[in-house]
Amino acid sequence: MPRGDRPHGEPGGLRGEYLIERWRETIEAGWSGKTPLDDAGLRGAVEGTVAALDCGDLRVSSPPATPGGDWITHAWIKEAILLYFRMRVSEPVHAGDLEFFDKVPLKHNLAATGVRVVPPGVARYGSFLEKGVILMPGYVNIGARVGEGTMVDTWATVARARRSARACTCRAASGSAACSSRRRPRR
Repeated sequence: MPRGDRPHGEPGGLRGEYLIERWRETIEAGWSGKTPLDDAGLRGAVEGTVAALDCGDLRVSSPPATPGGDWITHAWIKEAILLYFRMRVSEPVHAGDLEFFDKVPLKHNLAATGVRVVPPGVARYGSFLEKGVILMPGYVNIGARVGEGTMVDTWATVARARRSARACTCRAASGSAACSSRRRPRR
């Protein structure tokens, strides 16, 4: 399935539960210090996990299996994000005339996924924005997932491991986005 059109919580393109389980075990070993940060297998598991977050195949928090149930936070995916920062060095990142100095690159090809970004809105690699998202001059961090038809309003921040409802407006509120009102997704 194309990026942004996958049903919530369903992998689209991963090679099955075995790969995910192997990544989880490798990342947990790296997080606990049993595997050094320069281990190629650990780097591959971390990079693979962040790439899967970026295209919507994985999510930090999964929705409840049944209505009214609890969201499940996957600690190993949060650990992968933190290890990603430790493994990378800051470098110049360019967005037109803007220049950043960061460890995480910017998200690319947003127009192809049906996402509108108003300058200087920023979405980091490793975040996932579903089809129809409008990112005003706000910020979406690595590990965040923004639901279909949502507007991230001016200067709102969607933090790591956050998710937004679908078809809502996220406004700046105490340094983190709060979904405050419903609107109809664009067709």
